[in-house]
Amino acid sequence: MSDLSLLVDASPLLVAGGGLWWARAKRPAVYWSLVQMPATWARFTVTYRSTMDACGLTVRPSRLRMLLARAARREVQPVPPRVLLVTPTTTGLRVRLRLPAGLEPADVAAASGRLRHAWGVHAVNVVETKPGVVELRMTGYDVLRRVRMPRRARPGPMVVPVAVREDGTPFVRDYLKVPHALTLGANQSGKSMYHRNLIKKLASQRVALVGIDCKRGVEQSAASPRLSALATDPAQALELLDALVEEMERRYDLLKEAQGIAWDTAPGEITADIWGLAEDERPVPIVVFIDEVAELFLAWTRKDEERRDRIVTQLIRLAQLARAVGIFLEVCGQRFGSELGKGATMLRAQLTGRVVHRVADKQTAEMGLGDLSPEAVPAATSIPPDRPGTAVAADASGGWSRIRTPLTSLAEMATACRLHAHLVPDVPALAPFRPQVPAEPATAAPVRLIKPVPAAE
Repeated sequence: MSDLSLLVDASPLLVAGGGLWWARAKRPAVYWSLVQMPATWARFTVTYRSTMDACGLTVRPSRLRMLLARAARREVQPVPPRVLLVTPTTTGLRVRLRLPAGLEPADVAAASGRLRHAWGVHAVNVVETKPGVVELRMTGYDVLRRVRMPRRARPGPMVVPVAVREDGTPFVRDYLKVPHALTLGANQSGKSMYHRNLIKKLASQRVALVGIDCKRGVEQSAASPRLSALATDPAQALELLDALVEEMERRYDLLKEAQGIAWDTAPGEITADIWGLAEDERPVPIVVFIDEVAELFLAWTRKDEERRDRIVTQLIRLAQLARAVGIFLEVCGQRFGSELGKGATMLRAQLTGRVVHRVADKQTAEMGLGDLSPEAVPAATSIPPDRPGTAVAADASGGWSRIRTPLTSLAEMATACRLHAHLVPDVPALAPFRPQVPAEPATAAPVRLIKPVPAAE
């Protein structure tokens, strides 16, 4: 009986321990909020000054501070960054620091690994919010292991939250800031899933979606109800690119006419892109998805070479000029270098947004990231094969971060495209390339099992 009573008395502790173990394994956000976050906050508060001193993130005090300390007969201590704000989140802690004179954000970033070990968190990322102020984004667990898009990731016009960064913030694809992008990755690395997520999110917006899939359309045909145009081989791709260039030129003519630059034109009415036009005059944006771009560069005969040169020329023209008239490129491939042929590196230079998934060799990572963020190349080559969708994202500013796309199946993308099929805009230049969508089967009338008998008068 005594053993049974002890077991009964200890059962609440066993249940609580089992619940915490389950939360740590299956619901890390809950475990962080209940257990890890209070402990980490307390550790940070108690050890902040000593940790900063040990990591070399302190400076000598000013003369006034030294005089005051000596007058009060206190020990003169080095000065760490001043803590402005500590904000807990479901993924970690955000600590805003004001740097003293003599420290710069690069010093704090270089010590991020030591800070991570000192405070027992999964990662510490350093972001400069304004001159002299940095934010330590501490994550308590691996947010890329099981991807959950943050609730605050709200889409906007031509803004798509498509993945999660390693610091728990959403990775946003903003076409107005980064108009053209290149996505690289080996087979089964998740690059197609990245494009599926983009198409799924863009399907609900006022935008024309165009697909070029030279794998006979096996990746993009599922999105046909929402596509304004689809090309499934290089010959069709050339015709579609010609139509897009003509549409680009027509939009430039429209923009020039709408400017109306005269002596009495108001300064606010002068614009160099379609976003300055009135909403009823603005052409609908177009996003072009190109799957396996290498297929457009391959040539076996002289006729193929002529077609390839023309395709590359049209792609370069779109990449250089189409941003102002609302035409954007999403290029995808396994490799993208000079070995593809003439014009490849020139086109790559215009694709300023880079997302590199797991690659088969270091040279591919250097093709995608080497010209923007050389320090991101080792991060791209260390992506494990058991984490599809994990990638390194960089842009022309030189910054980079690890991201992971949530699992998006082809069926989910197809469902979203069917749901928003009524949003396909009317673009006459793309009408000849609109994919044929099978009509939905008519619902048969119910069969009556009992023949109605008329009522007797």
